[in-house]
Amino acid sequence: MSIPSRVQIIDVGPRDGLQNEKSPVPAEVKIGLVQRLQEAGLHEIEVTSFVSPKWVPQMADNAEVMAGIERKAGVRYSVLTPNLQGYEAAVKTRPDEIVVFGSASEAFSRKNINCSIAESIERFAPVVEAALAAGIRVRGAMSCTVGCPYEGEVAPQQVAYLAGLMKGIGVQRVDVADTIGVGTPRTVQRAIEAALQHYGIDAVSGHFHDTYGQALSNTLAALELGVWNYQASVAGLGGCPYAKGATGNVATEDLVFMLRGMGIETGIDLDKLVDAGAYISDFLGRKPNSRTAVALLNKRAV
Repeated sequence: MSIPSRVQIIDVGPRDGLQNEKSPVPAEVKIGLVQRLQEAGLHEIEVTSFVSPKWVPQMADNAEVMAGIERKAGVRYSVLTPNLQGYEAAVKTRPDEIVVFGSASEAFSRKNINCSIAESIERFAPVVEAALAAGIRVRGAMSCTVGCPYEGEVAPQQVAYLAGLMKGIGVQRVDVADTIGVGTPRTVQRAIEAALQHYGIDAVSGHFHDTYGQALSNTLAALELGVWNYQASVAGLGGCPYAKGATGNVATEDLVFMLRGMGIETGIDLDKLVDAGAYISDFLGRKPNSRTAVALLNKRAV
């Protein structure tokens, strides 16, 4: 396939990026971040998750955040829902899309959600059914598609197995996530090709963490396969509570800068995006974990 001329980015910073922050981030700050992201031109934003505050206290204000965002026409707001109870709470806040998740690694599945891959899909089946019946879209996040902190390398056939299970319960599109950031271009391509056994190219997105500095290289490898949907996190926020040392997703600013340099349209205003990253980084008391953002902010300061 030829490299796509346009890319759609889902910014997962407000949810995936902030969920591991130890100090509470107030709802108004999260709302402010979502507002700035949509003003920068993001058309898809993963806002929050409806999980037990016992496990993810940072997302305890999920309903308040969803109620507080000023919705913009043409923007899709998604939320993570781990079970039917989470879905029932989420649906009251009118999400455009819910996200269910499964791991391509059995060990990670058991450590993360205390059940096998097959059992996790059984758990999500009624959630997917309810969402589709309500006219809410469903995305499936497939974690550890390249490597796992517990069992090491993950074979492509495990990715194909998970994608097939997700397709079987009605999940409309899937993310191929390198959760711990150990992927390199060819391993990532093999994982994507495994997902493409069950989903069309329009229904597969790349979700690459930058632990070993490979996220942009892996994005280019995915672009070579024709993938045009990606997740990224403003200011490079995030990590994984079950994968020690894993850093955040590829920074949205770095991804947009690379795509712009390749002549690929994103519809995102890079300067406004840098402002959004600076806003949340200032609140957190640190520099953005984005080389592009730091370079542009330094340039502005001169």
